Amino acid sequence: MKKSTKTIVFCFFLSLLLIGSTGTQQSPIKYPVTKKVDHVDDYFGTKVKDPYRWLEEMNSPETRQWINAQKEVTDNYLSSIEFRPQLKARFTELWNYERYSSPYKRGEYYTFSKNDGLQEQSVIYIQKGLKGKPEVLLDPNTFSKDGSVSLAGMSFSKDNKYLGYGISRGGSDWREYYVMEVKTREKMSDHIQWVKFSTSSWYKDGFFYSRYDEPPKDADKLKIKVQDQKIYYHRAGTPQSEDKLIYRDSKNPKRIYVGSVTDDEKYLLIYVMEGAADYNFFYFKNLEKDLPVTPLIDKPIGHFSAVDVIGDKFLLQTDYEAPNYKLVLIDPKNPQKEHWETIIPESTDKLNYVSYVGGRLIASYLKDANTKVTVFDVKGKKLYDVQLPGIGTVWGFAGKKDYNEVFYTFTSFTTPPAIYRYDIKENKSELFRESRVKFNPAAYETRQVFYESKDKTRVPLFIVHKKGLPMKGQNPTMLYGYGGFNSGMQPRFRISIIPLLENGGVYATACLRGGDEYGEKWHRAGMLEKKQNVFDDFIAAAEYLVRTGYTSPQKLAIMGASNGGLLVGAVMNQRPDLFKVAIPDVGVMDMLRFHKFTIGWAWVGEYGSSEDPEQFKFLYKYSPLHNIKPGINYPATLVATADHDDRVFPAHSFKYISTLQEKHKGNNPVLIRIETKVGHGAGTATSKSIQLYTDIYAFMFYNMNIKPVF
Repeated sequence: MKKSTKTIVFCFFLSLLLIGSTGTQQSPIKYPVTKKVDHVDDYFGTKVKDPYRWLEEMNSPETRQWINAQKEVTDNYLSSIEFRPQLKARFTELWNYERYSSPYKRGEYYTFSKNDGLQEQSVIYIQKGLKGKPEVLLDPNTFSKDGSVSLAGMSFSKDNKYLGYGISRGGSDWREYYVMEVKTREKMSDHIQWVKFSTSSWYKDGFFYSRYDEPPKDADKLKIKVQDQKIYYHRAGTPQSEDKLIYRDSKNPKRIYVGSVTDDEKYLLIYVMEGAADYNFFYFKNLEKDLPVTPLIDKPIGHFSAVDVIGDKFLLQTDYEAPNYKLVLIDPKNPQKEHWETIIPESTDKLNYVSYVGGRLIASYLKDANTKVTVFDVKGKKLYDVQLPGIGTVWGFAGKKDYNEVFYTFTSFTTPPAIYRYDIKENKSELFRESRVKFNPAAYETRQVFYESKDKTRVPLFIVHKKGLPMKGQNPTMLYGYGGFNSGMQPRFRISIIPLLENGGVYATACLRGGDEYGEKWHRAGMLEKKQNVFDDFIAAAEYLVRTGYTSPQKLAIMGASNGGLLVGAVMNQRPDLFKVAIPDVGVMDMLRFHKFTIGWAWVGEYGSSEDPEQFKFLYKYSPLHNIKPGINYPATLVATADHDDRVFPAHSFKYISTLQEKHKGNNPVLIRIETKVGHGAGTATSKSIQLYTDIYAFMFYNMNIKPVF
């Protein structure tokens, strides 16, 4: 559940009226009859019924029949919304703009990705120099006819002779790796399988990667629990069967390994973790001497990530004894903490990441969830701040030690991504490339306010709307949150919110505890037994928007994805009166069994486990599935999931919607949208994204009794 792989979940509020400006009233929904079984689990003396356990068997004929029945009901409902085609047309128009990634220098060449607008997948280009003619290097649109096979990472050999790239089928976390000869653009015979949660990092004429054993032939590979990951070395042009095992730890089968070779090819640096929220270990392997893998940090004392190597010392970013993070230099010959050298000390702002480029340390900070960038010399002396284009979010600054230029991308809620070329020594930025979307950013404004949560904690809230929008409590409003896994919310351009803003709506993002906006203390204030803080923060954000006149409970929608889907499910259970529409997307809904599927066991450090008697108590208290009460008029709910999601297993959503349809009382619809050939969000084809947001917004507007105009 990392930040790069999250998708968006939307939760919206329904109006009491289903007729009016929206057009024709729909007939009462007849939900599929979902079979119940007499299954009961005993958790330390507490009997918990699980009548829809059979839906965990995704590929059984009964489950497939249930899926088809639910899809028919949802499709009929959505297709009857009269303005849905116009909404889709507007989304298609908005999406049809050129999108680029920052260029990355590789010798005398540059590589970047580009999407012409409506291409299902972005294309990888290469060009000689910044003014050279771009040529297609790799086109993921050729991987499949329907765009369901996506590019899932790529890496070049140090001499740029080879390109290794991964693919994902249907959005699954499973990866397959291939190798291309860059000069000829010809795909080689290499085919690496059963890769998950890994990078490919080149060393000489091959690369290191991490994989799991091939699942049993009769196993559901999208459901099976994965453990015992191993590091291998693959030589280009050879079969996977000849790959060399580099490292495994059979005594700790839950550990995950992410390896990276240093630019000088002297070391393999290995990031080791047992859970998504746990402190990690850090290992290394001396490649020059072919020594065994050696632990540098062998105790769970903090988070450690490698920035680079200076001489024979490792430059690491860590929150050990520094919740807002610091940069330290560690000598592997004397790794004890008393020998660590602090290069960039902890500050009042969270140190987000550091790049070592052009002999400089470029440090990105979070200040109240906005980016600021400062440049230091290699000894940690501050040189200057980078003047950014505005208040927003910046990422990039990637390059090698001897580069004099790097690129970064700037964006905000209403500013499409703009790429800047940065001269490191001169501390000058110049606009390199910007995207142009068919809307007027100048017509909108973004405010950042701070509100008090239930326990008086001060929480940041971003609010976006048209300039001059009246605050009479009638604006359709979408409130988004996540609140977990040390993953924060920053201002980023969202094409999906434009139709809302154009129709007098408000988009709000709450920076909840559990994220990384204020470092590790902020994260830990929203995990395990403190998870209720996250829900309280979100509820308080909604109350603020109502109290200050932005909206009302009849015009308020909440949204969140993955861990944010859990947030939506828990909050609508606790305050069904506060929201009109709720759309939990790929949410973690069964807090008693999440660790039984795929990689769910890795979230125990964040959530806790029902197998622990004390942790069971607080999980059971807020678990979305287990806290749906009979006879409640819940918000209009559109649960969203996908058949290839092997991060958050779809059975979470299946069991949740079955329970909600059984117990919910009232006129608000409670439906499930099940996408095909899509996973947890990453690599989703453009047409699939357009249709998803069309359905979400059609559902939201219709149930708020609003007929949007385009």
